[in-house]
Amino acid sequence: MNIRLQKAAIGAAASMGLLVAMETSSSASQLTLGYVVASLKIPFNAATKKGFEEAAAEAGVKTIVLDPEGNAGKQAAAINDLISQGVNGIGFLPMDSRLAETFADKSAARNIPSVSVAVQVGDSKTREMRDVFPSLSALVTTDDVAIGERAGELATTLLPKTHSAKIAVVEGAHGYSAVTQRTEGFRTALDKAGIQYQIVASQETDWTPAQGMAVCNDMLSTTPDLDLIFSQADPMAIGCAKALHMSGSSAKLVSTGGGSLEGNNAIANGDLDGSVCTRPELLGRLTFKVLYEAATNPKSQKAQFVTYDSAVITKETLRNCPPEW
Repeated sequence: MNIRLQKAAIGAAASMGLLVAMETSSSASQLTLGYVVASLKIPFNAATKKGFEEAAAEAGVKTIVLDPEGNAGKQAAAINDLISQGVNGIGFLPMDSRLAETFADKSAARNIPSVSVAVQVGDSKTREMRDVFPSLSALVTTDDVAIGERAGELATTLLPKTHSAKIAVVEGAHGYSAVTQRTEGFRTALDKAGIQYQIVASQETDWTPAQGMAVCNDMLSTTPDLDLIFSQADPMAIGCAKALHMSGSSAKLVSTGGGSLEGNNAIANGDLDGSVCTRPELLGRLTFKVLYEAATNPKSQKAQFVTYDSAVITKETLRNCPPEW
């Protein structure tokens, strides 16, 4: 079953849906839910943790949050540790979509519900995003294809019509399904609009401003006449904006995976042409809601796709995306 929170009803749906889950009771106080984040050094990830812990505290549910510090091996060990402790449910934000299949399968084998947060489980090249891995209770995520498409729609208003546009893509980290999905959506929007373009460069990063700056410096050095740079998340766009400023380039800069405080400030200051709103705290809260329901109701829905609508952010629409990270 697919669950989609429509834009107009996100606040009400999230609040009303959590009312039942947040009733503090003796049964709630006996539950322990675990969450293994990819790396708490990444602000987006830290915001999902905040939402998860706040929702759990409101419900009187104990939590164990583990930080594998960006190491896939440590993340696998952390999942195994939670399973050994016999927690009542496990959320994880995976660093590798394929490796995460084992997390879901091991949890299911011990009858522990699991939720993947923000990242698809399984091979994104062969599995559609909404075809949720069957061992999961849910994939709770921003729709990465959709936010890529929203960024592409914004890009169509900025690209030249007089020649084939030269575009560079600043990607996230290797292993994340979002890397292929966000670019897929971006290209879909350009193709729908009939834009003539070439993606002349694309390079992975570790999701940080420092690597965003370094990658953009390289791209601008190799192709100084770039028309637009598409960053797959706000942090890299922040670094890329500095590279653009230092080079004196007139290339436009568009991001997705946005809505961060720094990203919104960059849009307000004119350093970033626009982005797409993401809500990591809401993802954390929704993760708690699904895990609580699965832990307290064995007949609860399995393999759910849980998401929310994301809007384009420009100077004119910043008020519609209060930063959560």
